[in-house]
Amino acid sequence: MPLRPLCGALRWAAAAGRRRLGSGAGPRSARGAPDFSSFVARTNTCGELRSAHVGQKVTLYGWIQYQRQGLFLVLRDFQGLTQIIIPQDEARSHVKKLLSNAPVESVVRVTGIVCLRPPGQENPKMPTGDIEVKVETAEILNSCRKLPFEIKDFIKKSEALRMQYRYLDLRSSQLQYNLRLRSQIVMRMREYLCNLHGFVDVETPTLFKRTPGGAKEFLVPSREAGKFYSLPQSPQQFKQLLMVGGLDRYFQVARCYRDEGSRPDRQPEFTQIDIEMSFVDQGGIQRLIEGLLQYSWPEERGPITTPFPSVTYEEALADYGTDKPDTRFDMKIVDISDFSRSLGIHFVQNALSYPHGTVKAICIPQGMRYLKNKDIESLKEAARSQFNQEIVDIICRPDGSLKSLLTKFLGQEQQSELVQALKMQVDDVVLLAAGEHKQVCSALGSLRLESADLLEAAGLVLRDPTAFHFLWVVDFPLFLPKEENPTELESAHHPFTAPHPSDMSLLYSDPTKVRSQHYDLVLNGNEVGGGSIRIHNAELQRFVLEKVLKEDSEVLSHLLDALEFGAPPHGGIALGLDRLISLIIGAPSIRDVIAFPKSFRGRDLMGNAPDYVTPEELEPYHIQVSWPVAEAEAKKN
Repeated sequence: MPLRPLCGALRWAAAAGRRRLGSGAGPRSARGAPDFSSFVARTNTCGELRSAHVGQKVTLYGWIQYQRQGLFLVLRDFQGLTQIIIPQDEARSHVKKLLSNAPVESVVRVTGIVCLRPPGQENPKMPTGDIEVKVETAEILNSCRKLPFEIKDFIKKSEALRMQYRYLDLRSSQLQYNLRLRSQIVMRMREYLCNLHGFVDVETPTLFKRTPGGAKEFLVPSREAGKFYSLPQSPQQFKQLLMVGGLDRYFQVARCYRDEGSRPDRQPEFTQIDIEMSFVDQGGIQRLIEGLLQYSWPEERGPITTPFPSVTYEEALADYGTDKPDTRFDMKIVDISDFSRSLGIHFVQNALSYPHGTVKAICIPQGMRYLKNKDIESLKEAARSQFNQEIVDIICRPDGSLKSLLTKFLGQEQQSELVQALKMQVDDVVLLAAGEHKQVCSALGSLRLESADLLEAAGLVLRDPTAFHFLWVVDFPLFLPKEENPTELESAHHPFTAPHPSDMSLLYSDPTKVRSQHYDLVLNGNEVGGGSIRIHNAELQRFVLEKVLKEDSEVLSHLLDALEFGAPPHGGIALGLDRLISLIIGAPSIRDVIAFPKSFRGRDLMGNAPDYVTPEELEPYHIQVSWPVAEAEAKKN
């Protein structure tokens, strides 16, 4: 990949500096473009020389990207590339020998004169393509041994190899761009929160204790027998305690930990932009986040429009089959229950006879043109295996007639009504499901996304990869039945989320019907943030923990005590920084926006972590490792 993305990120940083210079934000904002050569021995970077520098003597440091027959080489650093002309005269034969024999990716220093390239040899694809540097002196600072892979973006490498040699992978222009853009966005977020809106950046502890509910947490042994710390899955309790302490507005670029095992595109340690405010409501948090994203959004990605649209959890489930809808394309779920009631179809009538029975469908545009029969069958099998949901397909033929197992139950007028209800056109394919509302919606929501993938793989573009569709999802249920025991309840968000004010009475009579003051931010079908207004009353918090969730409130006695000492109303949100940056950049995985990520199985392939420790090292923590690990280690030794 060319260095354009990296240059774009650096130009954006410089533009951001100029905006701050002219914004009247105060002396600390008046910094202008960054000086990349301050405090170091170079005069310039490899990406900044232009025709205006012709005649100047410069010193450059970097890596040899390419060398051709002892005539010239291309020198690379974090900012770009510069062509270096190797001297051919006898007086500098030692310089020629030095540079000609240096392996690719060796680190060198060169000093020379900036010259215009000969006419016709300019390279418009390089920002420095009008000039070259004629070397006078050079030094090999460190020679590079044989590489495990070429440092070029277009060279395909296995992800395992990239992660094993991550320090080499980081030299690629794409990863350089990703990490620098991430840094610039975080810096703009700090400016917006701290400088413009008075937030206080507070670091909270990493070693704490287990939190009831939520994701599984990593345990850290202590020297007290049987006692363990827990790595927090978020600073949730601490940021609430900061509100009790009167900090009023808190924010942190927080490291968080979840022991979720092997889950695709998840990391055991991750980063979130963590925020909490006193005396705020849901609308205030939403306006803050919309302003934060607008302020920190990269110019090269185009503007984002606020306010973001909002849907309720029930609307999202009914229309898209998920609480994180991708609204870049239509294909909404259509409810045809009323139409279906008059049909004499046994499985339809059976489904509608239940309290939450429904008949719904999605229409796949031009499905017959772009999908094969095996694709449609694979969609039906996916619904069957993942959701235990049967699907019936309906195809609109070129003459406008319908092809389906259902047509024998439908008269011509009913077929026309069905076509109209689903807005079917020639070559469209409808997938119809009947059954319990949530199951049907979830199945069709999954098929909506899978069919979009199939259509795009076949050449029909549904989702603009350059579009960014933000969406607020609100009014989530406060509690959900536990999967392992549906008669018991668990928090849909976390146990500190406040009930919806309109549903307070239901909390004591029918908690399953209580909505919460929980809100999620969705971007292109991915959850990038979530938060809530918190419970600030100790009695209410104790009731939720003990009576509804059946949790031991003693574990949270410190928080319950704090709520009794004049806790202000408060709420907050956390943005998943890794996910957000990966979506902005268009990276295929969040691992591509993290400097040193873990593998799919949570391993560090570069440092081989986690690793074994000796029994002697474990002894102070009162821990013994049982078979088969201990026995396997004994065999190795």
